[in-house]
Amino acid sequence: MKRFVLLLCLPQIVWAGDAWQMLEKAAQAARQLSYKGVFVYQAGENMTSLQITHTNLGGSGEFSRVVVLDGAPREVLKQGDDALIYRPKKEKMLIEKRHMQSGFPAIVPRVGDELRANYQISAGEPERVAAREAIAITLTPHDALRYTSRFWVDTESGLLLKSALLNGGDVVEQVGFSQLQLVPMAGMDWFRPNDDQNKTYELKPEQTVKLSEEDNRWVVGQLPPGFHKVRQVMRMLPGRTQPVRHMVFCDGLASVSLFIEPVDRSEKPRNNTIAQGATNVVSRTVGNHQIVVLGELPAPTLLQIANSITAK
Repeated sequence: MKRFVLLLCLPQIVWAGDAWQMLEKAAQAARQLSYKGVFVYQAGENMTSLQITHTNLGGSGEFSRVVVLDGAPREVLKQGDDALIYRPKKEKMLIEKRHMQSGFPAIVPRVGDELRANYQISAGEPERVAAREAIAITLTPHDALRYTSRFWVDTESGLLLKSALLNGGDVVEQVGFSQLQLVPMAGMDWFRPNDDQNKTYELKPEQTVKLSEEDNRWVVGQLPPGFHKVRQVMRMLPGRTQPVRHMVFCDGLASVSLFIEPVDRSEKPRNNTIAQGATNVVSRTVGNHQIVVLGELPAPTLLQIANSITAK
């Protein structure tokens, strides 16, 4: 009897193989389940509350609506990877059409060889998050070039309830549900923005420019091990007369964006580093071009990337 009681009191053990399976389930749950709730994003002293509603209609794909509850009003309506961003501006309502990566809680990476190669996985004991039981899964990088990621996964549904980025033992950024309901959606009445009859609506589609051979002349000499290019486009940004090169690199979890644009004679080149939570931005000039490297990586890593960029 004593042995039986002792076994009941031992902490729950999650083996590495099971932890990888839980992570994969979390990656799928955020896209397959129907849910609505409020989550809080915190980076340093800045905190923002957001409301999310999400459903998956099978053949019709994913639909989500995110409403920013603090500060300047903003809404994002998303179908698949296509998003419409609604921003009020004086007498107008600007609608920006973009190709957008998934946000919380769909930020858990798919489990693949590159993720296993770059990170070590471990799992903790059950914890309580948003009034639900969760297991904390930690991905620790094999080097000091990236952050440690921790994901609290709902033991019942597999949905991600909370995540944090750690630099050493310090939390530099975290986001998590404060309220959550896992409920089927009755109809799609919720998939529309709050209308304002007093404003005129202006649509701003995303503008891309076809890549030329010259656009491949930029070389990144020192990417952290495991990073590879996943996307490259030319964009027309507001206020710019020439397109901006945009490249995205990923290691299976962390991603880095690289922007390259000609320096306007009237604009002073920027050579600085800006940090907000886990996101760092490094700006420098190469010849007559402005280089901006942005990502959720430590500042020294982004500086290493920025300093290794050259043109053929």
